[in-house]
Amino acid sequence: MTEIEAIKARHSVRNYEKKKIEPEKQQQLKSKIEELNASGNLHLQFIEDAGNTYNKLLNKAMGLSSAPSVIACVGADDETLEERIGYYGEQLVLFAQKLGLNTCWAGTFNRKNIGASVGAGERLVISIAIGYGATQGNQRKSKTADQVTSGGEERPDWFQYGVEMALLAPTAINQQKFEIQYLTDGTVNIRDKGGVFSKVDLGIVKYHFQVGAEAMR
Repeated sequence: MTEIEAIKARHSVRNYEKKKIEPEKQQQLKSKIEELNASGNLHLQFIEDAGNTYNKLLNKAMGLSSAPSVIACVGADDETLEERIGYYGEQLVLFAQKLGLNTCWAGTFNRKNIGASVGAGERLVISIAIGYGATQGNQRKSKTADQVTSGGEERPDWFQYGVEMALLAPTAINQQKFEIQYLTDGTVNIRDKGGVFSKVDLGIVKYHFQVGAEAMR
């Protein structure tokens, strides 16, 4: 499965089977996490037993309490942390999709029960539920390309396909509060428009756009 195929196949999944992730897949996830942590100055952690991470009432109502495992998104705390979490965390999410696993970015969870290691100068930002989904999830309603782009009328194919992939990016409460600008010098500026976890969303969107744009170049 290519990165593009993973983007198209992946949907948020909130209900999971009572099945543990096999040791060999756990090891693959941990190896990928080591790679991403080194690249992004992060401390992402795979926690095999999600335990009571998703025992809050909202989590139970959504079905997330059935998630067998969780990824704690931790990193060195500075002004770039949330965007880095989104950019590198989404690479892990897509890697999990290639392994046949399902995921859900979850900002609501029990921070005391997740069991993450948070060192000095680090912050726990968000979690990712992971396991075998009861379903593969559903395609959600999306904005159009015109609603999230600005800039010149003559936009190259690589830009258009980047936007197409960006519109498939998961965002908090499906808010899609981002703008992708095609500038006169042929470069691109992607910015968030605020909102809950908008910086995490920005990192995810940037990665999706990059994958799409590079596929057409």
